[in-house]
Amino acid sequence: MRHGVSGRKLNRTTSHRKATFANMAAALIRHEQISTTLPKAKELRPVVEKLITLGKRGGLHARRQVLSVLRDTELARKLFGPLAERYKERKGGYTRVLHAGMRHGDAADMAVIELVDRDPAAKGAADKARVAAQAKAAAETEAATAQG
Repeated sequence: MRHGVSGRKLNRTTSHRKATFANMAAALIRHEQISTTLPKAKELRPVVEKLITLGKRGGLHARRQVLSVLRDTELARKLFGPLAERYKERKGGYTRVLHAGMRHGDAADMAVIELVDRDPAAKGAADKARVAAQAKAAAETEAATAQG
């Protein structure tokens, strides 16, 4: 019997589940809105809420705890900077899970998990910057080969 055992296993080993949630938490902090299956979104919520609470707390120990999960200093900087300021007065409930219908391939329940009071410009901003940088580099390379 599973008395008092919380959390879904999601058909993954413990290490795979932890890695999945770390990657999803990083994506959610970077883009402030992601789409996933409903059970994964419901299980991701407490992970992200705890990270944002650590960001609000500040300090070296909290930063190291966040980095042990996210493994990205840029995301930790965002978490301890703009996100901590945004949710300074909020006591909790930093995320929202919205149902998004069914997936066509296997009819899985889909959901959108997003940060409350999110910045709409954050979604896809990193991808847009990466594509622009690649286009600029390609144009510079093409110009250099045309001259030489």
